Amino acid sequence: MPALAASAAAAPPDPAADAAADSGACALQVLHEVFGYPAFRGAQQAIVGHVAAGGDALVLMPTGGGKSLCYQVPAIVRHRAGRGVTVVVSPLIALMHDQVGALAELGVAAAFLNSTLDGDEARRVERELLAGRLVLLYAAPERLLTPRFLAMLDSLRERGRLALFAIDEAHCVSQWGHDFRAEYLGLSALHERYPEVPRIALTATADAHTRADIVQRLALHDARQFVSSFDRPNIRYTIVEKADARAQLLRFLRDEHDGDAGIVYCQSRRKVDETAEWLNAQGVPALPYHAGLDTATRRRNQDRFLREEGLVMVATIAFGMGIDKPDVRFVAHLDLPKNIEGYYQETGRAGRDGLPADAWMAYGLADVVNQRRMIDDSEADETFKRLQRGKLDALLALAEAHDCRRVRLLAYFGEPSGPCGNCDNCLQPPATWDATEAARKALSCIYRFRQHGGSGFGAGHLIDVLRGKTTDKVHQHGHERLSTFGIGADVSESQWRGVLRQLIALGHVRAEGEWNTLALADSARAVLRAEVRLELRVPSDARHGAGSARRAGKAGKADKAPPLPLDDAAAARFAALKAWRAEVARAHNVPAYVVFHDATLAEMARTRPATPEALAGISGVGSKKLDAYGEAILHVLAG
Repeated sequence: MPALAASAAAAPPDPAADAAADSGACALQVLHEVFGYPAFRGAQQAIVGHVAAGGDALVLMPTGGGKSLCYQVPAIVRHRAGRGVTVVVSPLIALMHDQVGALAELGVAAAFLNSTLDGDEARRVERELLAGRLVLLYAAPERLLTPRFLAMLDSLRERGRLALFAIDEAHCVSQWGHDFRAEYLGLSALHERYPEVPRIALTATADAHTRADIVQRLALHDARQFVSSFDRPNIRYTIVEKADARAQLLRFLRDEHDGDAGIVYCQSRRKVDETAEWLNAQGVPALPYHAGLDTATRRRNQDRFLREEGLVMVATIAFGMGIDKPDVRFVAHLDLPKNIEGYYQETGRAGRDGLPADAWMAYGLADVVNQRRMIDDSEADETFKRLQRGKLDALLALAEAHDCRRVRLLAYFGEPSGPCGNCDNCLQPPATWDATEAARKALSCIYRFRQHGGSGFGAGHLIDVLRGKTTDKVHQHGHERLSTFGIGADVSESQWRGVLRQLIALGHVRAEGEWNTLALADSARAVLRAEVRLELRVPSDARHGAGSARRAGKAGKADKAPPLPLDDAAAARFAALKAWRAEVARAHNVPAYVVFHDATLAEMARTRPATPEALAGISGVGSKKLDAYGEAILHVLAG
């Protein structure tokens, strides 16, 4: 022990480590005092200490992992130390409004500059900024890079009042990312123009290629990288084969999420409108959201979704990034996303509060064909197309998998894991079948079509011929005389769809032209020679009729646990607290979760604190909220 002490004493001082330690102590005080949390989670403490001390950082942290605290706490620490304002670059107005409203509830001076402000309001924010009264200012990248905004930043820099740049949704800077935005490319100017101001770039989703691109484009070569686990253990992943997608969705909602808030993603605006209208007709309150709606309608629908309980938002991917609503209990996809990054980002909007949530997706052969064609028909160069095909292949492998979904999802991001016990494949392992011979029959039939003088046929007709169905189209083209007619009668139609999905996904078959006619790729020869083995999952409808295979092991709505186990008296107090919270939220014009999360109210209801000191010990109750709401909460609990 003395030798160890002497060694430590002889070690040279590390000013950076000392500064981080001092900043970390201040940060913990801010976390307690302002946000009401007893401790940081995961890598938050290391990130906050590093950034508060003036270091650059690239942070990868899953949705719901607490990314906003990684720049909000350093912003407050640096502002208290006289460093000035933190400028947060955000691509979405919704995120700015939500976070500024939440910070106001905490007593933190924050504002945004965006298109929703009129001239007088914008000038008032600018005066607050230049006077040094703001802790955080949110702005979109295109506004930040205007001469007027840069002139304000120059003025702040000259007075030493520019504390930090936080670049949220940093994957938008990468052309390899799933949500590239050209306006993000100009953000390299921050490093060039203000090299002395620390920067933190944050994203929930970036594979190694995208991460390297972020570093290059934002000049973060010397930044410390923090990569958290991508695992969201509270989310249950389920992927089903499309039969009647709307009926499957409705059954999922009624069986699993009756009355819950959730998001349903569709690929087209038309499908969004039609699905929202249909859900409303079925008694499920739903709202549409896509870029084709006027700004007022989009804002109204988004505000209703954030503020009301039990609404379903049917949307294109134009909706969701930056949405902080914690109690989204499910995310459903009626169409296949473009890649795993998009799927992960979108499903991550469920269960931000850490409570059980579902990621449910229905996909079919048409999804595979459409996504392949969008890549092939794009005007991008071949290098970009090749990368996008690889990303799509990874998503298709996840969808067709018969082993743990979560293992495959995490492996894509380079994170090893074991079977999760909380996905459809773990809960009810699917049966599999050797589809090698069936694949050879399908390829042979496609070859016979071309050999027979045809220009190619679609999947439906191919399956009819393989199964020996004598349709008008079969007679018209004389395909009942082909040697392949009826050779697959022992394979169900849904199994044939699975075979074709896999053949297209693996690139052995191409869908061509306006009618998606099928053609053989060069690699089909290896399959025909039986050099490639295909083992596929048995479609759920072949095993369980039309029902969902995921019900096993899943509690229904009536069996759902509350945020914390509550007896009858505590449940009544919880309901009373939620009613009080709703009134406060309406009065302050903020979503209810901005006042307090459900988990915080549930803990109040369970422990029933009787004094301000006891109330202050509950996670999520900071000093500002204690002063503002403590007396009212204690009154509700005593009632």
